[in-house]
Amino acid sequence: MSAHRNYINGAWVESAAAPIVDRNPSDIDDVVGSYAAADAAQTRRAIEAARAAFPAWSRSSIQERADLLDAVGGRILARAQEIGRLLAREEGKTLKEAVGETMRAGHVFKFHAGQALRITGELVDSPRKGVSVTVQREPLGVIGIITPWNFPIAIPAWKIAPALAYANCVVFKPASLVPGCAHALAELLADCGCPPGVFNLVVGSGREVGDAIVNAPEVDAISFTGSVETGRALAARAVAGMKKIQLEMGGKNPLIVLDDADLDNAVECAVQGAFYSTGQRCTATSRVIVTPGIYGRFRHALLARTTALVVGDALDETTQIGPAVDAAQLKTDLDYIAVGQKEGARLVAGGERQPAPKNGFYIQPTVFEDVHNQMRIAREEIFGPVVSLLRARDYDEALATANDTPFGLSGGICTTSLRHADHFRRNAQVGLAMINAPTAGVDYHVPFGGVKGSSYGSREQGAYAVEFYTRVKTVYTNANIAG
Repeated sequence: MSAHRNYINGAWVESAAAPIVDRNPSDIDDVVGSYAAADAAQTRRAIEAARAAFPAWSRSSIQERADLLDAVGGRILARAQEIGRLLAREEGKTLKEAVGETMRAGHVFKFHAGQALRITGELVDSPRKGVSVTVQREPLGVIGIITPWNFPIAIPAWKIAPALAYANCVVFKPASLVPGCAHALAELLADCGCPPGVFNLVVGSGREVGDAIVNAPEVDAISFTGSVETGRALAARAVAGMKKIQLEMGGKNPLIVLDDADLDNAVECAVQGAFYSTGQRCTATSRVIVTPGIYGRFRHALLARTTALVVGDALDETTQIGPAVDAAQLKTDLDYIAVGQKEGARLVAGGERQPAPKNGFYIQPTVFEDVHNQMRIAREEIFGPVVSLLRARDYDEALATANDTPFGLSGGICTTSLRHADHFRRNAQVGLAMINAPTAGVDYHVPFGGVKGSSYGSREQGAYAVEFYTRVKTVYTNANIAG
């Protein structure tokens, strides 16, 4: 099997290293593809190409950049079924979710095509007579983009599109588990006429490719989504190198269910948030905090829905929950289930590998109860379809429990009380507050990010992306000496 190549300086480049074999987590006997693994030297070539391309690209017209991004977005949407099928095969989310993610990526590119035409500045009066002040936005330079495996086309899209819209050049390292979608995106950028060096794809390990990007003095900024441990280590090195840094990391997202909640909606919010995408979302619901008047009815309905969920091959249209992404993630999920039982939590649904006709990494959606907020399963991100039920006396205790976490990405409340909903949106220590909606599921045209240990740096997505991908320059003009 020939390996798909890396994309450097407008050319597809071979590698002497052993290729990365991309396998389908629904059926590990199904090889999705073979992908060339870049090394540090190839990564250096990509960085140098991006640096060389930056002067011309930074002075390109806003229309040129808008046209490129609009063309890429259009082709993604036109090929959503094809790319979505590839995504489902290599990551394991259901075909429906995979096609939806692909369409979101297309919309992200089209949105930022418009943003390229809307780069604005300010004209400010000076207190000094005859002096005018303008504030203008300028690109940063070369952006290193490092993305995770759980959203293999949407997260790259919402980083790459604004980087290019605001006239930066990109060196992109996707997660080695999901090189297929990254390669498809690179092909589209190349086919749509992206100039050589403006966008570069290097697939490989964090140790070689990631380190080369982070350590390179020619890289001006790093946008990273991944684990807390990796993000913190990366941040220390990036700051030491005086690079601008943007981190999106973990979550331990709560959903509060109050006595006055609509029961059916609350259960739907919990199931969607906790189990869809196999719980492999940083915004997934991992703690459901329930007040006494509804606890029994909610628990009964949640367990009924959970045990009825169909776990299976991501490409089967009847499947609701696909596999874990690989053997390591499956082991992590099962290890945390064992930890929860050892800590004294009561397993009331799931908790085991799911029997399946194919050789995949299937796991049952899992529910614990009798959980308190100091247990590891209530404090550490599991990144699997595992949810804990916690009891709270009232809204005040529920909110305190929800906020008692080192993370602060997403949080939700199910209630028909406007008073409690308004208090929650003001006082929940999160970047994303969801009212009668799942904690997972966000729109592409508004900012995304969290507080506390979940995020660092300016927000991603929407118009707010301009804050990271540009810098401001203040220009003073003294008209008193003009000829």
